Amino acid sequence: MKRIFGILSLLFIWLIGFKSCDSNKIVESINGIQKDFVLAAVDRTKKDIEYNPAYFSMEYPNGDIPEMYGVCTDVVIRSYRKINIDLQKLIHEDIVSKYNDYPLKNNWNQNKADSNIDHRRVPNLEVFFSKYGESLSISNDPNDYQPGDIVTWDLSGSSPWHIGIVSNKISSTSKNPLIIHNIGRGPEESDMIFAFPIRGHYRYLPEK
Repeated sequence: MKRIFGILSLLFIWLIGFKSCDSNKIVESINGIQKDFVLAAVDRTKKDIEYNPAYFSMEYPNGDIPEMYGVCTDVVIRSYRKINIDLQKLIHEDIVSKYNDYPLKNNWNQNKADSNIDHRRVPNLEVFFSKYGESLSISNDPNDYQPGDIVTWDLSGSSPWHIGIVSNKISSTSKNPLIIHNIGRGPEESDMIFAFPIRGHYRYLPEK
């Protein structure tokens, strides 16, 4: 039943589209690393990316999968890398030293760190952001979500986790902040923050 619900939810998102439009309000009161990070995320929406959840081997540090591919986590990883924050390296080092903090064994029956994939998994990102950033409250108030915040969702399907970045644009119709994410069509800005149950809400904006 969960698998069917997840498939139907993804189909709903796909059909509706939730695309942003020019009439959406832009939040102007951001600056510094917050602004740099949001602009890096917005730039991801201009890339032609094929959704590909396959396992890839990559260099370390500063490794990446082929640039034409990506999933939801790659939007986050590549946006941070644009402001010189390498989540691959940071998460790998943290797992090596604090393996038990991460759900590798329970979720993937994984006994050691893997720099090719660990940073590309939503539950690992949730642990990292909660440890080294701010773990913020989950609410239904759109005003609680600032540009550059990280949000994760429960899709309840075969791929149950999703992640995105709060944009600096606010929907002119719903008044919700748009989300920069990739749920199958490539990176986009969408009015979907309350489309699925929210798992986590984080803020990670360290100095470069």
